[in-house]
Amino acid sequence: MKIGLVVQDGCFGSGVSAMLDILQTAELVRAGIDPSIPPFEVSVAAPRRRVTASNGMAVAASRTLRELSDLDVVVVPALGTLTGPDTEASVESPGGRSIVRAMRSVDPGRTQLAAACTGVFALAETGMLEERRVTTTWFLAPTFVARYPGVHLELDRMVVADGPMLTAGAAFAHIDLALALLQGVSASLTQHVARLLLLDERPSQGAFVSYDLLEHEDPIVLAFERHVRDHLGEPFDTARVAAAIGASRRTLERRTRQVLGLSPLGIVHRLRLERAQHLRRTTALSTEAIARRVGYANAETLRALERMARGDKPRPRR
Repeated sequence: MKIGLVVQDGCFGSGVSAMLDILQTAELVRAGIDPSIPPFEVSVAAPRRRVTASNGMAVAASRTLRELSDLDVVVVPALGTLTGPDTEASVESPGGRSIVRAMRSVDPGRTQLAAACTGVFALAETGMLEERRVTTTWFLAPTFVARYPGVHLELDRMVVADGPMLTAGAAFAHIDLALALLQGVSASLTQHVARLLLLDERPSQGAFVSYDLLEHEDPIVLAFERHVRDHLGEPFDTARVAAAIGASRRTLERRTRQVLGLSPLGIVHRLRLERAQHLRRTTALSTEAIARRVGYANAETLRALERMARGDKPRPRR
């Protein structure tokens, strides 16, 4: 199985290293787990023979961007940026444009395309993610939604598969992406590699999302967030809150989905969970008392939502 990582100057060094280490570990133990699993051949492609990652690490490329056609999987790691403007500038840079052109030449009918974190921006720039479900780094969701309105962003998920496209969330979701690629080949090999490297499954980004860090300037959504934070312990009604901030219900629902990819109620749940986590860390309140403080009738409702945010699997009934 031939896997190629496509990188440019400024790429996220730890993400590149993590994927290389996990995939190369899989190759080292592959034959001992199941000799019928095809060998993993992992290579790096770049605009030049050597690029420099964001941490100063030199990344040597064994392929040019014109040599992607024989690969089974092409992966775009993170671009090494932390803000919306910097990410868009990276995609529009000469190196970024050359990667987008190279990705457009790949046939998704025979090659799986994958990306992690801000690398999903480069993959989306090709146009091949239109009408597909993806995820990306959570705090740049507003920038992503504004730039690629035809792509369906799932902010909760750590890894999203849609046809030949596989995308992962923020920076260290490169680990989750590498495991997802291995899972598509062999579950037993994936489990063995995860045990060897002490890698935990993290199915959701929800536990890490902080709405204070989401980058957007939409006045209606900002007004909505402020109102919700000020009335977090009160019952929520979309029409009532929309009227309170001077918008119609339809406009509010449209804007929150455009900016954050979530319904108004979805944002309320997130803000309540964020406040609940803060109260757990900073007070001695019981779960029941915290639930009431953030607008839930009882502790079990809060616990259920927290489990969903973590991506926990439903508990079997006894």
